[in-house]
Amino acid sequence: MSSLNPIQLEVMWNRLLSVANEQQVALMRTAFSTIVRESQDLACGVFDTRGFMIAQSLTGTPGHINPMATGAKHFLHAYPPETLRPGDVLVTNDPWMTAGQVNDFTVMTPVFRGQTIVGYFANCCHAPDIGGRVLSAEAREVYEEGLRVPIMKLFDRGEPNHELLKIVRANVRTPDETVGDLYAQTSCNAVGARSLLQMMDEFNLESIDPLADEIISRSERAMRDGIRQLPNGRYSHEVWSDGFEEPIRICVTVTIADADIYIDFAGSSPQSSRGINVVMNYTHGYASFAMKAAVSPEVPHNEGAFRPVHVTAPAGSILNCKEPAAVASRHLIGHFLPSAIFGALAPALPGKLMAGSADPIWLNIYRGTWPQTGKPSQVTVFLVGGTGGRAVKDGLNTTGFPSGVAGVPAEVIETLAPVVQMQRTLRTDSGGAGQFRGGLGQATQMRSRGADQWSVSPMVDRTQFVAQGLEGGQPGALGEFKINGESRQPKMVYWMEPDTTVDLNPPGGGGYGAPGQRDPQAVLADVVNGYVSIEGAARDYGVVIRFTGELDSLVRLPEHYAVDAAATQELRSTFE
Repeated sequence: MSSLNPIQLEVMWNRLLSVANEQQVALMRTAFSTIVRESQDLACGVFDTRGFMIAQSLTGTPGHINPMATGAKHFLHAYPPETLRPGDVLVTNDPWMTAGQVNDFTVMTPVFRGQTIVGYFANCCHAPDIGGRVLSAEAREVYEEGLRVPIMKLFDRGEPNHELLKIVRANVRTPDETVGDLYAQTSCNAVGARSLLQMMDEFNLESIDPLADEIISRSERAMRDGIRQLPNGRYSHEVWSDGFEEPIRICVTVTIADADIYIDFAGSSPQSSRGINVVMNYTHGYASFAMKAAVSPEVPHNEGAFRPVHVTAPAGSILNCKEPAAVASRHLIGHFLPSAIFGALAPALPGKLMAGSADPIWLNIYRGTWPQTGKPSQVTVFLVGGTGGRAVKDGLNTTGFPSGVAGVPAEVIETLAPVVQMQRTLRTDSGGAGQFRGGLGQATQMRSRGADQWSVSPMVDRTQFVAQGLEGGQPGALGEFKINGESRQPKMVYWMEPDTTVDLNPPGGGGYGAPGQRDPQAVLADVVNGYVSIEGAARDYGVVIRFTGELDSLVRLPEHYAVDAAATQELRSTFE
Protein backbone atom coordinates (compact mmCIF):
# COMPACT_ATOMS: atom_id res chain seq x y z
CA MET A 1 0.00 0.00 0.00
CA SER A 2 3.00 2.30 0.45
CA SER A 3 3.24 2.27 -3.36
CA LEU A 4 0.09 4.38 -3.55
CA ASN A 5 0.69 7.82 -4.93
CA PRO A 6 -0.73 10.83 -3.02
CA ILE A 7 -3.71 11.15 -5.35
CA GLN A 8 -4.76 7.51 -4.87
CA LEU A 9 -4.33 7.81 -1.13
CA GLU A 10 -6.39 11.01 -1.00
CA VAL A 11 -9.19 9.40 -3.03
CA MET A 12 -9.33 6.37 -0.74
CA TRP A 13 -9.10 8.49 2.40
CA ASN A 14 -12.03 10.65 1.32
CA ARG A 15 -13.98 7.56 0.38
CA LEU A 16 -13.46 6.20 3.91
CA LEU A 17 -14.71 9.49 5.34
CA SER A 18 -17.81 9.30 3.17
CA VAL A 19 -18.43 5.76 4.39
CA ALA A 20 -18.22 6.90 8.03
CA ASN A 21 -20.48 9.87 7.29
CA GLU A 22 -23.00 7.58 5.62
CA GLN A 23 -22.92 5.47 8.78
CA GLN A 24 -23.70 8.56 10.86
CA VAL A 25 -26.52 9.76 8.60
CA ALA A 26 -28.16 6.34 8.79
CA LEU A 27 -27.92 6.45 12.59
CA MET A 28 -29.47 9.89 12.92
CA ARG A 29 -32.28 9.12 10.46
CA THR A 30 -33.28 5.88 12.15
CA ALA A 31 -32.75 6.85 15.81
CA PHE A 32 -35.77 7.08 18.07
CA SER A 33 -34.44 9.52 20.69
CA THR A 34 -33.93 13.26 20.36
CA ILE A 35 -30.55 12.81 22.03
CA VAL A 36 -29.22 11.08 18.92
CA ARG A 37 -31.53 12.50 16.25
CA GLU A 38 -31.45 16.17 17.27
CA SER A 39 -28.55 16.69 19.68
CA GLN A 40 -26.10 14.36 17.87
CA ASP A 41 -24.73 12.98 21.14
CA LEU A 42 -23.01 10.19 19.26
CA ALA A 43 -19.86 8.91 17.61
CA CYS A 44 -19.32 6.74 14.52
CA GLY A 45 -16.10 5.23 13.24
CA VAL A 46 -14.46 2.59 11.06
CA PHE A 47 -11.70 0.30 12.41
CA ASP A 48 -9.17 -2.07 10.85
CA THR A 49 -8.89 -5.73 11.86
CA ARG A 50 -6.63 -4.86 14.81
CA GLY A 51 -9.18 -2.49 16.31
CA PHE A 52 -7.33 0.70 15.27
CA MET A 53 -9.71 3.54 14.41
CA ILE A 54 -9.00 4.77 10.88
CA ALA A 55 -11.68 7.43 10.44
CA GLN A 56 -14.62 8.98 12.26
CA SER A 57 -17.77 10.60 10.97
CA LEU A 58 -18.26 14.34 10.52
CA THR A 59 -19.74 15.04 13.93
CA GLY A 60 -19.62 13.44 17.34
CA THR A 61 -18.38 14.27 20.81
CA PRO A 62 -14.79 13.58 21.99
CA GLY A 63 -16.27 11.85 25.03
CA HIS A 64 -17.76 9.25 22.71
CA ILE A 65 -15.27 9.15 19.84
CA ASN A 66 -12.04 8.75 21.74
CA PRO A 67 -13.25 6.30 24.42
CA MET A 68 -14.92 4.28 21.65
CA ALA A 69 -11.60 4.21 19.79
CA THR A 70 -9.48 3.26 22.80
CA GLY A 71 -12.18 0.88 24.05
CA ALA A 72 -12.18 -1.23 20.88
CA LYS A 73 -9.43 -3.40 22.36
CA HIS A 74 -11.84 -4.51 25.08
CA PHE A 75 -14.28 -5.82 22.45
CA LEU A 76 -11.54 -7.69 20.61
CA HIS A 77 -10.28 -9.18 23.86
CA ALA A 78 -13.75 -10.38 24.84
CA TYR A 79 -14.54 -11.68 21.34
CA PRO A 80 -11.43 -12.53 19.31
CA PRO A 81 -12.03 -12.67 15.53
CA GLU A 82 -12.15 -16.47 15.44
CA THR A 83 -15.18 -16.47 17.78
CA LEU A 84 -17.30 -14.20 15.57
CA ARG A 85 -19.58 -15.08 12.65
CA PRO A 86 -21.37 -13.03 9.96
CA GLY A 87 -24.37 -11.28 11.51
CA ASP A 88 -22.79 -10.94 14.97
CA VAL A 89 -23.09 -7.55 16.69
CA LEU A 90 -21.48 -6.70 20.03
CA VAL A 91 -22.66 -4.23 22.67
CA THR A 92 -21.71 -2.83 26.07
CA ASN A 93 -22.40 0.14 28.28
CA ASP A 94 -19.80 -0.76 30.92
CA PRO A 95 -18.36 2.64 31.97
CA TRP A 96 -14.83 1.27 32.36
CA MET A 97 -14.85 -0.29 28.89
CA THR A 98 -15.81 2.72 26.76
CA ALA A 99 -17.51 6.06 27.42
CA GLY A 100 -17.62 6.29 31.19
CA GLN A 101 -21.33 6.06 32.10
CA VAL A 102 -24.05 3.42 31.84
CA ASN A 103 -26.20 5.68 29.67
CA ASP A 104 -23.74 5.30 26.78
CA PHE A 105 -24.15 2.19 24.64
CA THR A 106 -21.32 1.25 22.30
CA VAL A 107 -22.25 -1.13 19.46
CA MET A 108 -19.50 -2.81 17.41
CA THR A 109 -19.99 -4.89 14.27
CA PRO A 110 -17.39 -7.03 12.46
CA VAL A 111 -17.37 -6.67 8.67
CA PHE A 112 -17.13 -10.02 6.91
CA ARG A 113 -15.96 -10.57 3.36
CA GLY A 114 -16.92 -14.15 2.87
CA GLN A 115 -15.82 -15.79 6.10
CA THR A 116 -13.00 -13.33 6.81
CA ILE A 117 -13.22 -10.21 9.00
CA VAL A 118 -11.86 -7.23 7.08
CA GLY A 119 -12.72 -4.47 9.56
CA TYR A 120 -15.17 -3.22 12.16
CA PHE A 121 -17.70 -0.44 12.51
CA ALA A 122 -18.61 0.99 15.88
CA ASN A 123 -20.78 3.73 17.27
CA CYS A 124 -21.50 5.12 20.71
CA CYS A 125 -24.75 6.85 21.67
CA HIS A 126 -26.30 8.27 24.80
CA ALA A 127 -29.40 6.24 25.66
CA PRO A 128 -32.47 8.25 26.70
CA ASP A 129 -32.76 6.13 29.85
CA ILE A 130 -31.04 3.11 31.37
CA GLY A 131 -33.06 2.69 34.56
CA GLY A 132 -31.77 3.15 38.09
CA ARG A 133 -31.90 6.71 39.33
CA VAL A 134 -32.83 9.34 36.79
CA LEU A 135 -29.53 10.56 35.39
CA SER A 136 -28.02 12.83 38.03
CA ALA A 137 -25.04 12.97 40.37
CA GLU A 138 -26.86 11.73 43.46
CA ALA A 139 -25.85 8.06 43.34
CA ARG A 140 -23.07 6.72 45.55
CA GLU A 141 -22.33 3.55 43.52
CA VAL A 142 -22.55 2.67 39.86
CA TYR A 143 -25.07 -0.03 40.78
CA GLU A 144 -27.62 2.69 41.58
CA GLU A 145 -27.23 4.35 38.20
CA GLY A 146 -28.96 1.78 36.03
CA LEU A 147 -28.56 -1.42 34.07
CA ARG A 148 -24.94 -2.35 33.31
CA VAL A 149 -24.42 -4.57 30.26
CA PRO A 150 -21.04 -6.33 29.91
CA ILE A 151 -19.56 -6.87 26.45
CA MET A 152 -21.89 -9.40 24.86
CA LYS A 153 -23.76 -10.14 21.66
CA LEU A 154 -26.65 -7.88 20.72
CA PHE A 155 -27.16 -9.98 17.57
CA ASP A 156 -26.00 -13.58 17.14
CA ARG A 157 -25.61 -14.54 13.45
CA GLY A 158 -28.27 -12.00 12.53
CA GLU A 159 -30.75 -12.93 15.27
CA PRO A 160 -31.50 -10.32 17.96
CA ASN A 161 -30.59 -11.26 21.52
CA HIS A 162 -34.22 -11.20 22.66
CA GLU A 163 -33.38 -12.09 26.26
CA LEU A 164 -31.06 -9.09 26.56
CA LEU A 165 -33.61 -6.80 24.91
CA LYS A 166 -36.32 -8.02 27.27
CA ILE A 167 -34.09 -7.19 30.23
CA VAL A 168 -33.39 -3.73 28.82
CA ARG A 169 -37.07 -3.03 28.17
CA ALA A 170 -38.00 -4.13 31.68
CA ASN A 171 -35.44 -1.84 33.32
CA VAL A 172 -35.80 1.48 31.52
CA ARG A 173 -38.42 4.22 31.57
CA THR A 174 -38.30 4.71 27.79
CA PRO A 175 -38.26 1.15 26.39
CA ASP A 176 -39.27 2.03 22.84
CA GLU A 177 -36.71 4.80 22.49
CA THR A 178 -33.87 2.95 24.21
CA VAL A 179 -34.32 -0.33 22.33
CA GLY A 180 -35.16 1.54 19.13
CA ASP A 181 -31.83 3.34 19.32
CA LEU A 182 -30.02 0.01 19.76
CA TYR A 183 -31.57 -1.20 16.51
CA ALA A 184 -30.59 2.10 14.85
CA GLN A 185 -27.02 1.66 16.10
CA THR A 186 -26.96 -1.84 14.62
CA SER A 187 -28.43 -0.68 11.30
CA CYS A 188 -25.96 2.15 10.81
CA ASN A 189 -23.04 -0.24 11.28
CA ALA A 190 -24.57 -2.47 8.62
CA VAL A 191 -24.83 0.52 6.27
CA GLY A 192 -21.17 1.33 6.87
CA ALA A 193 -20.15 -2.31 6.32
CA ARG A 194 -22.00 -2.47 3.01
CA SER A 195 -20.32 0.70 1.74
CA LEU A 196 -16.89 -0.47 2.89
CA LEU A 197 -17.24 -3.74 0.99
CA GLN A 198 -18.30 -1.81 -2.11
CA MET A 199 -15.22 0.37 -1.72
CA MET A 200 -12.94 -2.65 -1.40
CA ASP A 201 -14.40 -4.17 -4.53
CA GLU A 202 -14.07 -0.92 -6.45
CA PHE A 203 -10.39 -0.47 -5.52
CA ASN A 204 -9.52 -4.19 -5.60
CA LEU A 205 -8.51 -4.24 -1.94
CA GLU A 206 -8.07 -7.62 -0.28
CA SER A 207 -7.56 -5.92 3.09
CA ILE A 208 -7.91 -2.39 4.45
CA ASP A 209 -5.08 -2.88 6.96
CA PRO A 210 -2.32 -1.63 4.61
CA LEU A 211 -4.44 1.45 3.83
CA ALA A 212 -5.04 1.92 7.55
CA ASP A 213 -1.30 1.69 8.23
CA GLU A 214 -0.59 4.42 5.70
CA ILE A 215 -3.31 6.75 7.04
CA ILE A 216 -2.45 6.13 10.69
CA SER A 217 1.32 6.48 10.21
CA ARG A 218 0.90 9.75 8.31
CA SER A 219 -1.41 11.10 11.04
CA GLU A 220 1.08 10.12 13.74
CA ARG A 221 3.93 11.70 11.82
CA ALA A 222 2.01 14.95 11.35
CA MET A 223 1.04 15.03 15.03
CA ARG A 224 4.64 14.52 16.10
CA ASP A 225 5.80 17.22 13.69
CA GLY A 226 3.37 19.61 15.36
CA ILE A 227 4.62 18.68 18.83
CA ARG A 228 8.22 19.29 17.76
CA GLN A 229 7.32 22.92 17.10
CA LEU A 230 6.65 23.42 20.80
CA PRO A 231 9.36 24.25 23.32
CA ASN A 232 10.27 21.34 25.57
CA GLY A 233 9.32 21.82 29.20
CA ARG A 234 6.82 21.22 31.99
CA TYR A 235 3.69 23.35 32.15
CA SER A 236 1.11 23.23 34.94
CA HIS A 237 -2.34 24.66 35.55
CA GLU A 238 -5.45 24.01 37.62
CA VAL A 239 -9.17 24.66 37.32
CA TRP A 240 -12.05 24.13 39.72
CA SER A 241 -15.47 22.53 39.34
CA ASP A 242 -18.46 23.13 41.60
CA GLY A 243 -18.39 19.43 42.46
CA PHE A 244 -21.31 18.00 44.41
CA GLU A 245 -20.74 18.20 48.15
CA GLU A 246 -17.50 20.16 47.78
CA PRO A 247 -15.48 21.79 44.96
CA ILE A 248 -13.28 19.59 42.80
CA ARG A 249 -9.71 20.52 41.90
CA ILE A 250 -8.38 19.50 38.49
CA CYS A 251 -4.62 19.80 38.37
CA VAL A 252 -2.63 19.07 35.21
CA THR A 253 1.05 18.99 34.29
CA VAL A 254 1.89 18.83 30.59
CA THR A 255 5.41 17.73 29.69
CA ILE A 256 6.62 18.34 26.15
CA ALA A 257 9.52 16.04 25.30
CA ASP A 258 10.56 16.35 21.66
CA ALA A 259 7.85 14.46 19.69
CA ASP A 260 5.83 13.18 22.66
CA ILE A 261 3.53 14.83 25.16
CA TYR A 262 2.87 13.52 28.65
CA ILE A 263 -0.25 14.70 30.47
CA ASP A 264 -0.45 13.92 34.18
CA PHE A 265 -3.35 14.79 36.47
CA ALA A 266 -1.57 14.10 39.76
CA GLY A 267 -2.72 16.54 42.43
CA SER A 268 -6.37 16.44 41.36
CA SER A 269 -9.05 15.72 43.95
CA PRO A 270 -9.67 12.15 45.08
CA GLN A 271 -12.67 10.35 43.65
CA SER A 272 -16.01 11.59 44.93
CA SER A 273 -18.66 9.75 46.91
CA ARG A 274 -21.16 11.00 44.30
CA GLY A 275 -21.71 10.40 40.59
CA ILE A 276 -19.23 12.87 39.13
CA ASN A 277 -16.27 10.50 38.86
CA VAL A 278 -14.39 9.97 35.60
CA VAL A 279 -12.97 6.68 34.31
CA MET A 280 -9.51 6.69 32.74
CA ASN A 281 -10.87 5.96 29.26
CA TYR A 282 -12.90 9.20 29.35
CA THR A 283 -10.00 11.18 30.83
CA HIS A 284 -7.73 9.97 28.04
CA GLY A 285 -10.42 10.85 25.49
CA TYR A 286 -10.73 14.52 26.40
CA ALA A 287 -7.02 14.97 27.16
CA SER A 288 -5.93 13.56 23.79
CA PHE A 289 -8.62 15.60 22.02
CA ALA A 290 -7.36 18.77 23.68
CA MET A 291 -3.81 18.13 22.52
CA LYS A 292 -4.85 17.51 18.93
CA ALA A 293 -7.00 20.65 18.95
CA ALA A 294 -4.12 22.70 20.34
CA VAL A 295 -1.22 21.28 18.34
CA SER A 296 -2.54 19.97 15.01
CA PRO A 297 -6.29 20.40 14.57
CA GLU A 298 -6.03 19.53 10.87
CA VAL A 299 -4.61 16.05 11.55
CA PRO A 300 -7.19 13.29 10.92
CA HIS A 301 -8.66 11.96 14.14
CA ASN A 302 -7.55 8.34 14.31
CA GLU A 303 -5.19 5.93 16.06
CA GLY A 304 -2.16 7.84 14.82
CA ALA A 305 -3.26 11.09 16.48
CA PHE A 306 -3.43 9.33 19.87
CA ARG A 307 -0.02 7.65 19.87
CA PRO A 308 2.18 10.66 20.75
CA VAL A 309 -0.09 11.64 23.67
CA HIS A 310 0.40 9.80 26.95
CA VAL A 311 -2.17 10.38 29.71
CA THR A 312 -1.93 9.37 33.38
CA ALA A 313 -3.96 10.02 36.51
CA PRO A 314 -3.57 8.48 39.98
CA ALA A 315 -5.80 5.46 40.58
CA GLY A 316 -8.61 6.44 42.92
CA SER A 317 -8.54 10.08 41.87
CA ILE A 318 -11.49 11.99 40.40
CA LEU A 319 -10.05 11.38 36.90
CA ASN A 320 -9.23 7.67 37.31
CA CYS A 321 -11.90 6.32 39.62
CA LYS A 322 -12.08 2.77 40.86
CA GLU A 323 -15.12 0.54 40.72
CA PRO A 324 -17.82 0.72 41.91
CA ALA A 325 -17.67 4.52 41.89
CA ALA A 326 -20.74 6.40 40.68
CA VAL A 327 -20.03 7.96 37.28
CA ALA A 328 -23.33 9.08 35.73
CA SER A 329 -22.41 12.78 35.54
CA ARG A 330 -18.76 12.27 34.62
CA HIS A 331 -18.99 14.88 31.87
CA LEU A 332 -19.33 17.62 34.49
CA ILE A 333 -15.69 16.98 35.40
CA GLY A 334 -14.31 15.57 32.14
CA HIS A 335 -15.36 18.58 30.08
CA PHE A 336 -13.01 20.78 32.11
CA LEU A 337 -9.92 18.95 30.85
CA PRO A 338 -9.33 20.90 27.60
CA SER A 339 -9.52 24.24 29.45
CA ALA A 340 -7.12 22.94 32.08
CA ILE A 341 -4.69 21.74 29.40
CA PHE A 342 -5.02 24.96 27.37
CA GLY A 343 -4.27 26.95 30.52
CA ALA A 344 -1.10 24.92 31.03
CA LEU A 345 0.00 25.25 27.39
CA ALA A 346 -0.68 28.99 27.08
CA PRO A 347 3.00 29.94 27.65
CA ALA A 348 4.11 27.40 25.04
CA LEU A 349 1.53 28.46 22.46
CA PRO A 350 1.17 32.25 22.78
CA GLY A 351 -1.64 33.64 20.67
CA LYS A 352 -2.85 30.18 19.63
CA LEU A 353 -5.28 29.13 22.41
CA MET A 354 -8.61 30.49 23.53
CA ALA A 355 -9.64 31.71 26.97
CA GLY A 356 -11.65 29.54 29.32
CA SER A 357 -15.06 28.36 28.08
CA ALA A 358 -18.30 27.38 29.79
CA ASP A 359 -16.91 23.83 29.50
CA PRO A 360 -19.46 21.24 30.73
CA ILE A 361 -22.61 20.98 28.65
CA TRP A 362 -25.78 21.37 30.70
CA LEU A 363 -27.75 18.14 30.41
CA ASN A 364 -31.24 18.38 31.88
CA ILE A 365 -33.94 15.74 32.12
CA TYR A 366 -37.60 16.69 32.52
CA ARG A 367 -40.24 14.20 33.61
CA GLY A 368 -44.00 14.59 33.96
CA THR A 369 -47.31 13.25 32.72
CA TRP A 370 -49.34 14.18 29.67
CA PRO A 371 -52.49 16.03 30.80
CA GLN A 372 -54.68 14.40 28.12
CA THR A 373 -53.72 10.77 28.72
CA GLY A 374 -51.90 10.65 32.06
CA LYS A 375 -49.04 8.76 30.41
CA PRO A 376 -45.52 9.41 31.71
CA SER A 377 -43.15 11.60 29.74
CA GLN A 378 -39.39 12.11 29.79
CA VAL A 379 -37.22 14.34 27.61
CA THR A 380 -33.52 15.23 27.71
CA VAL A 381 -32.51 18.79 26.83
CA PHE A 382 -28.96 20.00 26.22
CA LEU A 383 -27.95 23.60 26.85
CA VAL A 384 -24.52 25.13 26.27
CA GLY A 385 -22.76 28.29 27.33
CA GLY A 386 -20.22 30.44 25.51
CA THR A 387 -16.71 29.60 24.37
CA GLY A 388 -13.68 31.66 25.31
CA GLY A 389 -12.41 34.59 23.29
CA ARG A 390 -9.55 33.95 20.87
CA ALA A 391 -6.45 35.89 19.88
CA VAL A 392 -8.14 37.24 16.75
CA LYS A 393 -11.86 36.55 17.22
CA ASP A 394 -14.63 36.73 19.78
CA GLY A 395 -15.83 33.58 21.47
CA LEU A 396 -18.86 31.78 20.09
CA ASN A 397 -22.26 32.28 21.70
CA THR A 398 -24.11 29.25 23.06
CA THR A 399 -21.73 26.82 21.39
CA GLY A 400 -20.63 23.57 22.95
CA PHE A 401 -16.91 23.11 23.59
CA PRO A 402 -15.32 20.67 24.13
CA SER A 403 -18.47 18.62 23.53
CA GLY A 404 -20.12 19.58 20.26
CA VAL A 405 -23.70 18.53 21.02
CA ALA A 406 -26.52 20.51 19.48
CA GLY A 407 -29.44 22.09 21.28
CA VAL A 408 -32.95 20.75 20.90
CA PRO A 409 -35.41 23.16 19.21
CA ALA A 410 -38.22 24.41 21.43
CA GLU A 411 -40.79 22.98 19.01
CA VAL A 412 -39.32 19.49 19.43
CA ILE A 413 -39.15 19.77 23.22
CA GLU A 414 -42.78 20.88 23.47
CA THR A 415 -43.92 18.15 21.07
CA LEU A 416 -42.24 15.35 23.02
CA ALA A 417 -42.98 16.50 26.57
CA PRO A 418 -45.73 18.42 28.41
CA VAL A 419 -43.49 21.42 29.02
CA VAL A 420 -43.24 24.92 27.61
CA GLN A 421 -40.01 26.77 27.01
CA MET A 422 -41.00 30.23 28.16
CA GLN A 423 -37.69 31.91 27.33
CA ARG A 424 -34.55 31.18 25.34
CA THR A 425 -32.44 34.27 24.83
CA LEU A 426 -28.81 35.34 24.95
CA ARG A 427 -27.66 36.54 28.38
CA THR A 428 -26.58 40.14 27.97
CA ASP A 429 -23.14 40.84 29.57
CA SER A 430 -22.46 37.13 30.22
CA GLY A 431 -19.47 36.99 27.87
CA GLY A 432 -16.18 37.94 29.54
CA ALA A 433 -14.90 41.38 28.56
CA GLY A 434 -11.73 41.50 26.50
CA GLN A 435 -10.15 42.80 23.33
CA PHE A 436 -12.00 39.78 21.97
CA ARG A 437 -15.15 39.11 23.95
CA GLY A 438 -16.09 35.75 25.41
CA GLY A 439 -19.14 33.98 23.97
CA LEU A 440 -22.50 34.50 25.66
CA GLY A 441 -24.54 31.99 27.60
CA GLN A 442 -28.30 31.87 27.27
CA ALA A 443 -31.24 32.47 29.54
CA THR A 444 -33.85 29.69 29.47
CA GLN A 445 -37.02 29.13 31.43
CA MET A 446 -39.28 26.07 31.50
CA ARG A 447 -42.79 25.43 32.84
CA SER A 448 -45.08 22.42 32.88
CA ARG A 449 -48.27 22.06 30.85
CA GLY A 450 -49.59 19.29 33.07
CA ALA A 451 -51.66 19.32 36.24
CA ASP A 452 -49.44 16.90 38.14
CA GLN A 453 -46.02 17.15 39.68
CA TRP A 454 -43.07 17.23 37.32
CA SER A 455 -39.31 16.95 37.85
CA VAL A 456 -36.02 18.30 36.59
CA SER A 457 -32.57 16.74 36.91
CA PRO A 458 -30.11 19.59 36.24
CA MET A 459 -26.60 18.32 35.50
CA VAL A 460 -24.89 21.69 35.40
CA ASP A 461 -21.65 23.31 36.57
CA ARG A 462 -19.83 26.66 36.69
CA THR A 463 -22.37 28.14 39.09
CA GLN A 464 -19.51 28.84 41.53
CA PHE A 465 -16.33 29.03 39.42
CA VAL A 466 -16.15 31.33 36.39
CA ALA A 467 -14.49 30.68 33.03
CA GLN A 468 -11.19 32.51 33.24
CA GLY A 469 -10.01 35.11 30.75
CA LEU A 470 -6.62 35.01 29.02
CA GLU A 471 -3.96 37.68 28.41
CA GLY A 472 -5.81 40.25 30.51
CA GLY A 473 -9.33 39.21 29.52
CA GLN A 474 -12.07 39.16 32.12
CA PRO A 475 -13.96 36.05 33.30
CA GLY A 476 -17.34 35.06 31.93
CA ALA A 477 -20.52 35.21 33.99
CA LEU A 478 -21.45 32.37 36.32
CA GLY A 479 -24.22 29.98 35.36
CA GLU A 480 -27.52 29.99 37.23
CA PHE A 481 -29.98 27.27 38.25
CA LYS A 482 -33.16 28.55 39.88
CA ILE A 483 -36.54 27.18 40.86
CA ASN A 484 -39.19 29.89 41.17
CA GLY A 485 -36.42 32.45 41.11
CA GLU A 486 -34.46 30.89 43.99
CA SER A 487 -30.98 29.48 43.43
CA ARG A 488 -30.77 25.77 44.21
CA GLN A 489 -28.04 23.14 44.34
CA PRO A 490 -27.72 21.47 40.93
CA LYS A 491 -26.98 17.81 40.08
CA MET A 492 -30.01 16.59 42.10
CA VAL A 493 -33.53 15.57 41.06
CA TYR A 494 -36.25 18.05 42.05
CA TRP A 495 -39.97 17.27 42.07
CA MET A 496 -42.11 20.39 41.65
CA GLU A 497 -45.70 21.60 41.60
CA PRO A 498 -47.28 22.24 38.18
CA ASP A 499 -46.98 26.04 38.32
CA THR A 500 -43.25 25.99 39.12
CA THR A 501 -40.77 27.77 36.85
CA VAL A 502 -37.25 26.46 36.22
CA ASP A 503 -34.47 28.79 35.06
CA LEU A 504 -31.30 27.27 33.60
CA ASN A 505 -28.87 29.94 32.48
CA PRO A 506 -25.52 28.56 31.21
CA PRO A 507 -22.35 30.63 31.80
CA GLY A 508 -20.34 32.78 29.43
CA GLY A 509 -16.81 32.30 28.15
CA GLY A 510 -13.81 34.30 29.28
CA GLY A 511 -12.46 37.26 27.35
CA TYR A 512 -9.10 37.40 25.53
CA GLY A 513 -6.87 40.46 25.87
CA ALA A 514 -7.38 43.70 27.79
CA PRO A 515 -10.96 45.04 27.48
CA GLY A 516 -9.60 48.58 27.01
CA GLN A 517 -8.07 47.43 23.71
CA ARG A 518 -11.39 46.49 22.15
CA ASP A 519 -12.41 48.60 19.18
CA PRO A 520 -15.16 51.00 20.37
CA GLN A 521 -17.10 50.26 17.18
CA ALA A 522 -17.06 46.56 18.09
CA VAL A 523 -18.44 47.48 21.51
CA LEU A 524 -21.10 49.58 19.80
CA ALA A 525 -22.07 46.59 17.65
CA ASP A 526 -22.28 44.44 20.79
CA VAL A 527 -24.67 46.95 22.38
CA VAL A 528 -26.81 47.13 19.24
CA ASN A 529 -26.99 43.32 19.11
CA GLY A 530 -27.86 43.04 22.79
CA TYR A 531 -24.63 41.22 23.68
CA VAL A 532 -23.46 44.03 25.98
CA SER A 533 -25.58 46.54 27.88
CA ILE A 534 -24.90 50.28 27.69
CA GLU A 535 -23.89 50.12 31.35
CA GLY A 536 -21.63 47.13 30.67
CA ALA A 537 -19.97 48.94 27.78
CA ALA A 538 -18.88 51.75 30.10
CA ARG A 539 -18.10 49.57 33.11
CA ASP A 540 -16.18 46.78 31.37
CA TYR A 541 -14.79 48.41 28.22
CA GLY A 542 -14.62 52.12 29.01
CA VAL A 543 -16.81 52.86 25.99
CA VAL A 544 -19.59 55.41 26.43
CA ILE A 545 -22.61 54.67 24.22
CA ARG A 546 -25.36 57.27 23.79
CA PHE A 547 -28.91 56.35 22.80
CA THR A 548 -30.10 59.12 20.49
CA GLY A 549 -33.62 57.89 19.78
CA GLU A 550 -36.86 58.43 21.68
CA LEU A 551 -36.60 56.78 25.10
CA ASP A 552 -40.23 55.61 25.02
CA SER A 553 -40.02 54.28 21.47
CA LEU A 554 -40.82 50.60 20.98
CA VAL A 555 -38.52 50.49 17.96
CA ARG A 556 -34.78 50.91 18.58
CA LEU A 557 -32.65 50.86 15.45
CA PRO A 558 -28.84 50.64 15.12
CA GLU A 559 -28.68 54.27 14.04
CA HIS A 560 -30.16 55.26 17.41
CA TYR A 561 -26.86 54.36 19.12
CA ALA A 562 -23.52 56.14 18.87
CA VAL A 563 -20.10 56.15 20.58
CA ASP A 564 -19.34 59.30 22.54
CA ALA A 565 -15.68 59.56 21.49
CA ALA A 566 -14.66 62.27 23.96
CA ALA A 567 -16.29 60.61 26.95
CA THR A 568 -14.83 57.25 25.89
CA GLN A 569 -11.32 58.66 25.67
CA GLU A 570 -11.65 60.19 29.12
CA LEU A 571 -13.09 57.02 30.66
CA ARG A 572 -10.52 54.74 29.05
CA SER A 573 -7.70 56.84 30.45
CA THR A 574 -8.71 55.45 33.85
CA PHE A 575 -8.30 51.88 32.55
CA GLU A 576 -4.53 52.24 32.08
